[in-house]
Amino acid sequence: MELSNLFIREFKSDWDKIPKHSFLHDIPAVRGIDEFAFEKPVTFFVGENGSGKSTLIEALAVAYGFNAEGGTLNYNFSTYAESHELASALRLTKGIHRPQAGYFFRAESFFNVATASEKYGTKYGGKRLHSQSHGESFLAFFQEFSNRRGIYIMDEPEAALSPQRQLTLLLIITEMAKNGSQFIIATHSPILLGLPEASIFSFSNGAVSPVSYEETESYQITKMFFENRDRLFEELFED
Repeated sequence: MELSNLFIREFKSDWDKIPKHSFLHDIPAVRGIDEFAFEKPVTFFVGENGSGKSTLIEALAVAYGFNAEGGTLNYNFSTYAESHELASALRLTKGIHRPQAGYFFRAESFFNVATASEKYGTKYGGKRLHSQSHGESFLAFFQEFSNRRGIYIMDEPEAALSPQRQLTLLLIITEMAKNGSQFIIATHSPILLGLPEASIFSFSNGAVSPVSYEETESYQITKMFFENRDRLFEELFED
């Protein structure tokens, strides 16, 4: 996929539009971004809770035109009031093509998306989303878009999925990216992060910087646990 075909090629942050009292100034990794260029069809944001990756993911989604709580570009609902200061300060540079589809997934509000789909009378996989488990409904929702070239922004999709289902999602993302879709994903999953040829950016240490798969904390901690489980438990529960 050529860079010119990415649906979001880059963004710039106009910090003059952010109120001085905003909490955004207290997130070093986010505050340090003046501009950012996407280089590959799949981009992962990683980092500890509170590092700012989900804040940026949501802002990108809202700036692109998605509903803040998730869903397709056609979804328009709100179950709680929320400020979008960062979204209003982002200037996106879009690609030359329009997406055939799009989807913003937020693990914390997918229930609300499923409820909205009931109101729209929409079924996925031939079933109502609320008649399926959380993981099943998410995959059913997502697989509806597998044949459509689009922009997909996702915040911790692994929260709804077993390891096996994460592998299924990994395969779907790989095939869709080959066919021209773009993904921007915040995740803690060492399974999803293993996707070949993806860009990974860490929000750790107060800055956003590119890292390799093996340098991510998700990989390192999982590897340490598998290789030193007995010793780790002895140290954790030592009197």
